[in-house]
Amino acid sequence: MGKVLSSAQPLAAPAAWHPFATVTTQARPIPDVQPILLGRVMAHLVLESELTLIDSGLRGSRGVIAREVEAQGRSMSELARVVCTHGHPDHAGSARELALLGVPILIHPADGAGLRSGWRDLLRRPSRGRFFAALTPEPPEVVPIVDGEVLPILGGLEVIHTPGHTPGSVCLYGARDRVLFVGDTLQRRWGRVSFASGLYSDDAKAARQAVKRLAALDVETVVFSHYPALRRGAAETLASLASRRA
Repeated sequence: MGKVLSSAQPLAAPAAWHPFATVTTQARPIPDVQPILLGRVMAHLVLESELTLIDSGLRGSRGVIAREVEAQGRSMSELARVVCTHGHPDHAGSARELALLGVPILIHPADGAGLRSGWRDLLRRPSRGRFFAALTPEPPEVVPIVDGEVLPILGGLEVIHTPGHTPGSVCLYGARDRVLFVGDTLQRRWGRVSFASGLYSDDAKAARQAVKRLAALDVETVVFSHYPALRRGAAETLASLASRRA
C-alpha cells in the first residue's frame, strides 16, 4: 500500500489494511516487471509480448491500471491474464472489473470459492475470511491455478500454494530470473522480513509453516505487495524464516 520500494522509512499510517506499509518509489524489481501503485498496494505488470498483471488492487482500480499500461506504450487489449496471489479485496478487488473486459482471472480454487461468499454468508457464519471475501466483488468466472502449475510468464512462473494468510494464497516463482512474488505470505515492516500479518491472516500458524517451502528455492529477489523488494540476502532471509518455530 504505497509506492514501490526503496526506503526502509515507513509512510504515515494508512487508514486500511497493512498499517506499516513502506512502499515509497516505483522502481522495477526486475527489468520486465513494472509496479503499479494502487492505493496502498502494488500490482505488478509483466511486460512481455502478452501482458500479465499480478494482483488487481482494490475495487475501482481499472482506470489506474489502464493509464499505467498506456504509459508503457501498451494497450489493455494486450492484457492476457490477471493472476491473484490471494482473494483479499486489496489484491482481487478489481478482478471483476477486468474480467468484464474479457481478461481471464487466475486464482487458487480455495480463494476462488471464497469469493462467492457474500454478506449473507458472513452474517450466518461470521469469520475473518468471510468478511474479507464479502468486501471483494466476485468475478463472473475464474481460472483455477494449483500448486506446481507453471504459467507462461517470465520464462515459466511456478505456482506455489502457501495457505495460511488465506486458504488459497500462492507465491509465484520465476527460476529464470530467480524472482519470488510473495503477495502477503511475507511482509517487510520497517525493512525487516517477517511472516504474514497475524491480524489479517486466516491461519497464522499455517502461514508460517508454508514459508518453509520457499527456503528451498534459488531466490535472488523477493517482491512484496506492500513493501520494498528484497534484493540482498534473499535466500538467507528465507532460510532464516523457515528455521523458526511455527
